[in-house]
Amino acid sequence: MNSSTTQSKTTNYIVSISIIGALFFIFGFVTWLNGVLIPFLKTACELNDFQAYFVTFAFYISYFIMALPSSFILKKTGFKNGMSLGLWVMGIGALIFIPAAYTRNFGLFLVGLFIQGTGLSILQTASNPYITIIGPRESAAKRISIMGICNKLAGTIAPILLASIVLKDSIILDQALAQATDLLQKTALLDEMAQRVISPYVIMAIVLFLLGFMIRVVHLPNIDIDQEDEPETAGENHKKNVFQYPQLVFGVLALFFYVGVEVIAGDSIIRYGQSLGISIESAKYFTSLTLIGMMIGYIIGIASIPRLISQGNALVVCAFLGIAFSMAAIYTPSSLMIEIPFRDLLTFDSVKLTIPISALFIAMLGIANSLVWPAIWPLAIDGLGKFTKTASALLIMAITGGALLPLLYGKLAMSYNTQYAYWILVPGYLIILFYALIGHKYRSWNRR
Repeated sequence: MNSSTTQSKTTNYIVSISIIGALFFIFGFVTWLNGVLIPFLKTACELNDFQAYFVTFAFYISYFIMALPSSFILKKTGFKNGMSLGLWVMGIGALIFIPAAYTRNFGLFLVGLFIQGTGLSILQTASNPYITIIGPRESAAKRISIMGICNKLAGTIAPILLASIVLKDSIILDQALAQATDLLQKTALLDEMAQRVISPYVIMAIVLFLLGFMIRVVHLPNIDIDQEDEPETAGENHKKNVFQYPQLVFGVLALFFYVGVEVIAGDSIIRYGQSLGISIESAKYFTSLTLIGMMIGYIIGIASIPRLISQGNALVVCAFLGIAFSMAAIYTPSSLMIEIPFRDLLTFDSVKLTIPISALFIAMLGIANSLVWPAIWPLAIDGLGKFTKTASALLIMAITGGALLPLLYGKLAMSYNTQYAYWILVPGYLIILFYALIGHKYRSWNRR
């Protein structure tokens, strides 16, 4: 192989990584807005805690419904055209927020979120196996960690940006709502609040449509995931469907609970802070703290996998940390507070955050969660050969954990309180630990 060919392949590899990194940035920006939308829509649409968590339900349930159709769409459109389609679908979902805001109709907001999730399911069904296969399998967790940094960097910025627009002067608004003397005055205040979401989502829609067109004209190396040439494990070429691979089935289960606990940690923490009397001016930064923790974990993963620690062992460490931080969040008295310095990522102003120590442990779950997704993916699709594409769709369907577990958290928060509701995290991390220690090693239902 001559030097020009090698250089060309290296250039294509870097371009591909950069494009997929930009897409993961978009994933994070859109996904982690939900942490702000939950308290925003709770007030604007007059919801209780349980109803507010239908925000995450509508967004993540689309992955379960649309993952297999997304796989079919990608077979018809190809990878690059499928990415463009996904971006355009997300743009349509963002535009649905316009009539939803004008009518203050919670159902329409949920429709917009579902459509955005549909577009993301198309993008994720393509991009996750693509980033796994584009380089050596043993360093897949490192590449996915790089993508995770792009994702969580966007997620760190997004809630602060949206909160600065839609939750601006929320204390004054809350006082005005409490002092409203009649229904018409209260309705006018809530209508004004709901319409604050229009401008950011119109801008988002424009950006998504433009990016969709840009993807159509850039060069991406073609990887046919269906015919990806990884050999199946010796003696297993007789298998007829993906459900004959225990490492995948257990991986889907582990990923279901992982996404659930990740979404709870990131999207409930603002509302949890509010429930303890923390003002939204401080609480709006809490999701960003969680995602900063995830970025720290990703950086550790990039530096250590596979040179210092294997993907499987990294998963074990993350599961143990998840259990430890969850128990600490549950048992730390909610009255204990701490002030921490923080720099606003938009204004770069120095901010003193008042945060309950229990909430700080929830934010630290970001570190525990960081390497779970990067480690599960390559372990789950290892040795699947021609079944890789279908397996990837099933793993994307597991994202529905982000729809169901936060909803259950909201129900527990109403029935007990927002702190004890975090007990739901513990069995999730125990299942992840099972996969890390045992589940990923099975290659047959009859033997390991």
